[in-house]
Amino acid sequence: MSNESSKAKENQVDEAVEAEIIAENESEAGNDEASLMDELTQANFRIEELEQALEAANAKVDEQKDSVIRAAAEVDNIRRRAAIDVEKAHKFALEKFANELLPVIDNMERALQGTDAEDEATKAVYEGVELTLKSFVSTVEKFGLTVVNPQGEPFNPEHHQAIGMQPSPDFPANTVMMVMQKGYILNDRLLRPAMVMVSQGGAGVDTQA
Repeated sequence: MSNESSKAKENQVDEAVEAEIIAENESEAGNDEASLMDELTQANFRIEELEQALEAANAKVDEQKDSVIRAAAEVDNIRRRAAIDVEKAHKFALEKFANELLPVIDNMERALQGTDAEDEATKAVYEGVELTLKSFVSTVEKFGLTVVNPQGEPFNPEHHQAIGMQPSPDFPANTVMMVMQKGYILNDRLLRPAMVMVSQGGAGVDTQA
């Protein structure tokens, strides 16, 4: 009986040891599973942080792209405005100087009117003044100066200044019948309107109609 009792005790000890080993294994497995879950949770948090950082970086890149595009557009606008300003400066730099030259041209034209090309006494003077005037006008035309001499043309209030109106059987109504003083344009800008007399049409026309 003592041997059986001893074996029973040994079996009980073995069972207790085995149960303890199983419990330890289960505890370790539980700890490993908890540790794994904790690592997964931390990894998910890290992924979320990285995704947020990536979104912020992309937003920053888009913002910088917009800034670069706006800056490039502003530079283009500045260049365009500068080019326009330079073009205007080139076109109209001679405006003041050209205005000073107009009286010289007027005086030479008056000198021609006061001489006669057929009169031997004034022929040489006439030809000299005429040649000088043609050369002078040709030179200033190279810089964009254009003569406005609208004899026989329809009256244009943008380029002509009427000093009066007269009946005329030779010119239709609202036509320039006489140019008192020529006008001038510099590169499409009016320097001086032509001073003109405008026809009212044939004699007896009712101008009140």
